[in-house]
Amino acid sequence: MTEISSEEVIYDLRKKIQQIQVDLNQLGEPVSEIPELISSANLLRSNEYLSKANAKKTELLSVYEQYFVALEKLFSTVFDIQNDLKEIQKQQSSMISQTKKRSKTKTKSRITKK
Repeated sequence: MTEISSEEVIYDLRKKIQQIQVDLNQLGEPVSEIPELISSANLLRSNEYLSKANAKKTELLSVYEQYFVALEKLFSTVFDIQNDLKEIQKQQSSMISQTKKRSKTKTKSRITKK
């Protein structure tokens, strides 16, 4: 089974967000009342617009939630890697200091033997 990388997931979600925002913008402004139409027709037109806008906003919130979760996972991974690198750096620093101490001790013992 192939695992999709978080970069691809985040990219795909960002594209979905952009598309939903475009769709929402294309809806335009709420429909203004036309005096020639009876009030129930105006209400129906307004209701249709509000239903479409609400559906797009709900979809947008859902995708933003997925995007946020994907980013949280990515940041969690980055912080785990950062902590691992800190530990490696501490170990290497410790090894370097031990090596220096050993070399100083060997040098002192060589000087003492002569």
